[in-house]
Amino acid sequence: MKKLSIRESFALLFLLLIMIGVSIIKFNLDPQTPLLLAITVLIIWGRFRKHSWEEIHEGIQKGVKTGVIPMIIFILIGALIAIWIASGIIPSMMVIGFKLLNPSFFIPSVFLICAVVGTSIGSAFTTVSTIGLAFLGMGTAMGFAPGLVAGAIVSGSVFGDKMSPLSDSTNLSAAVAEVDLFKHIKNLMWTTIPSLILSALLFLFFGMNKQLATTNQVAELTKVIETNFTVSWLAAIPIVLIFISSWRRIPAIPTLLINIAVSIGLLKIHSPEVSLSQMSSYIQEGYVSTTGNEIIDALLSRGGVQSMMWSISLIILALALGGLLMEFKIIDTVMAPISNARLSIGNLILVTALSAIGINALVGEQYLAIVLPGNAFKKTYKQMGLSPLALSRVLEDAGAVMNSLIPWGVSGVFISTALGVPTLTYLPYAFFCLFSPILTVISGYANIGIKKLKPSTLS
Repeated sequence: MKKLSIRESFALLFLLLIMIGVSIIKFNLDPQTPLLLAITVLIIWGRFRKHSWEEIHEGIQKGVKTGVIPMIIFILIGALIAIWIASGIIPSMMVIGFKLLNPSFFIPSVFLICAVVGTSIGSAFTTVSTIGLAFLGMGTAMGFAPGLVAGAIVSGSVFGDKMSPLSDSTNLSAAVAEVDLFKHIKNLMWTTIPSLILSALLFLFFGMNKQLATTNQVAELTKVIETNFTVSWLAAIPIVLIFISSWRRIPAIPTLLINIAVSIGLLKIHSPEVSLSQMSSYIQEGYVSTTGNEIIDALLSRGGVQSMMWSISLIILALALGGLLMEFKIIDTVMAPISNARLSIGNLILVTALSAIGINALVGEQYLAIVLPGNAFKKTYKQMGLSPLALSRVLEDAGAVMNSLIPWGVSGVFISTALGVPTLTYLPYAFFCLFSPILTVISGYANIGIKKLKPSTLS
């Protein structure tokens, strides 16, 4: 087995990306098919390069292993969504939102509220699948395009996940770059605040829709929900529990299990006639709304463990592909010369950002999109006299944020499944996610907020 060349690695990565991209974008195939094809091509190449079946199996296992906890979380969130609908929690949020939010400012309000909630709990997944799902129902009922509403939800949720000290990705970016967490968050503001302002302005502009539902139509939808679901302020209990769990740093899995149990208790209080078998059906198959109103039935027929199986199959394949790329040292071969090249500050930040985005696209896992470029470029940043804060900001802006825009990425798959809106449909409206890497590159070339090392730390 001869040494792997950079040219061969680039050619193989380019071929895989073209295969996946063309299949999904041009031919509109489900991502599982091109990912299976890519895995097949990579295995054939691996065997040609004399890699054993043990190495191939090891690569697949290592890749999938990184996604086991997220997949368990997906299953629990599928169950939670169904129980939240059945117990009236999401319907209650929709009714309260209809009464409080002005349609003229609905889209920017969704963005900002999701940003506040996401920052408070430190989880984009939880924000999207709870309050985000309620906002999607409200926005669709008001006449807004689902892609626009989903874009506002995703942008706000990702902002919160990025800026929260409770966020896994934020803590990971700081840890990989070896910087203080709160200094990292403070330094993020150089790119995050402009992205927030620009996104809010665009959401305000796009939210000025002339063809919205009338007040009477919204009132009719509200009446349908109140007639068929239990709308109560008790619905706030599970939401408050999520905030408490986040502040207490309780991990996601026990948080979701506690919330499901409490929500089942609310369901029994509101609907004591619901049997154990029916509850089990909600958890497994999801809730099916039968109000007779097409809009409400489409919005509130969701959730269940089975609703997440499509996503989980996609994540397994994406992570398996990523594991093979790592096992065959293809990613390492490509990144080694880039990290050792002599670059200007602007070019270094650009290359770091592109590496993080590329790993997101190839591997589909945001943690690896933070860890791999972080470890590869850490020495280069120090040699350039740059503070590790400069590196941690790029990892956050391009590594963590962009995963939600990859159709086969862990975050992209989860969001599209939870909201029922394809990734490519909300992508053009996920302004915050699009602005973050662009502004981090601009800041590098313009030398805005780029921290330098003190002379004493250079040696």
